[in-house]
Amino acid sequence: MKKNQLLSLFCFIIILASCKKEEGCMDPTALNYNPDAQEDDGSCIAAVEGCLDPLAINYNIDANVSDDNCLYAFDIALGVWNIDPDCEDLTIPVIGTISLNDQLPDTIEIQASTDNSLFIDISGQQVSGSIDNLGVVTVPQQTVQFDPGLGFPLDVLVEGTGQVNADNTGSMDISYTFDIPLVGSQSISCSISLYK
Repeated sequence: MKKNQLLSLFCFIIILASCKKEEGCMDPTALNYNPDAQEDDGSCIAAVEGCLDPLAINYNIDANVSDDNCLYAFDIALGVWNIDPDCEDLTIPVIGTISLNDQLPDTIEIQASTDNSLFIDISGQQVSGSIDNLGVVTVPQQTVQFDPGLGFPLDVLVEGTGQVNADNTGSMDISYTFDIPLVGSQSISCSISLYK
């Protein structure tokens, strides 16, 4: 009799185990969809499309599916940019006030070098700079020749920082220190909006 009870209990356990439903994600749009699941266990992971490359300017930390649309700051920076400068005026004794806004060109061209180095062509003058993966532009201190409207070029110490954005806009904050003969040095700053 005990054997029959034991055999019945064993069969009952096997039947009970075979009735247990497989748990898993039952949403076919989820990343971890389990087509064999018969009971949803609440573990579904929603698909979030975006750029998966952390070196891209539009990297999406929440994305888990590539949208094949990564953008890189270095590539965005290259090319011709329209500029809208907002500069302080340069005041030179005896000569008067000169608007640097009127002296800067309508466009600049950014060209590539190596190792994320850039050359910014401003009316034939090349200013060197660099850009990081987030689009932050750095223009290290350097001397260039620039004619602020006097009819002859002056030595100008230039430096600044900026930002290039994925939507082809950007900004630069540049300081200019002019070495003016018989007058000395005069510094002014410019905030420049960039767009393609």
